[in-house]
Amino acid sequence: MKIILVGASGDVGGAAFAELSQRHDVVRVGRKTGEVRADISDRSSIEAMYEEVGAFDALVSAAGQVHFAPLAEQTDASLKMGLENKVMGQINLVLEGMKRLAGTGSFTLTSGVLDRDPVVAGTGAALANGALAGLVKGAAIEMPPGVRINVVSPGLLDVSERRYGALFPGHKRVPSQRVGRAFAKCVEGAINGQVVIVA
Repeated sequence: MKIILVGASGDVGGAAFAELSQRHDVVRVGRKTGEVRADISDRSSIEAMYEEVGAFDALVSAAGQVHFAPLAEQTDASLKMGLENKVMGQINLVLEGMKRLAGTGSFTLTSGVLDRDPVVAGTGAALANGALAGLVKGAAIEMPPGVRINVVSPGLLDVSERRYGALFPGHKRVPSQRVGRAFAKCVEGAINGQVVIVA
């Protein structure tokens, strides 16, 4: 399969690449690194990415930003940042990709643990993650025949401990290899409309 992997340079994207690249042709996409460059907050950039890559069989998104801050310090702008980037960015990857997918195939998005196991200052992330869970359930029944959509929802990856561990007190760390296998389940399997939790 030819798989587009958006956000390939991050910890989650790296886990997806390590697993999927063993068996598939994976095109790595990032804002600053990768074979192809794209900014998912800009729909025209997404369109240009698809034009450059051409026909593909699956899209995996491990991209999206959210703002961490105590709830009392969140603003319209800080909450919208997560909705416009992590949520709408991934939605636009699907909407533009549906026009270009080579027949049957799949879209696999990424959310995270915080909508089901929250932490202080993580409301923006929880909001975005919950929206993505609802998206895939609703969108699954409207996908074209043979096209699937799912979202992988991992806890904090073991490789992310040094940078983000302090934000996740008491949370179990998730092995990167298990996260990679969750993406393989979505891409290579037959599930549709599922939130694949990696805890």
